[in-house]
Amino acid sequence: MTLAPDEFIRRFLLHALPRGFHRIRHYGLLASARRKDQLERARRLLDIAPPPSDDPPDEPEARPACPCCGGTMIIIEAFERRYQPRAPPPPPLAPGILTP
Repeated sequence: MTLAPDEFIRRFLLHALPRGFHRIRHYGLLASARRKDQLERARRLLDIAPPPSDDPPDEPEARPACPCCGGTMIIIEAFERRYQPRAPPPPPLAPGILTP
């Protein structure tokens, strides 16, 4: 099929989403409506053991509130007590200034 350049660009840009939009798939193996059933069936057909359960614990974990917006904060990393990060280094001294 031969297309004029402007028609080709028009058809091509039908697949591009505006800034800030995300394409969502509503079909296929990983479609949210049947994902659990389809993945279970695929694992059964491939004879693969199911992954460990990711069920949340019975007791909800107490998470601190964000001081700015009040939302729930997620802890990404915690330091051991003996490895606490130190304060940032002091700014360099100007030449000619003696340290106490």
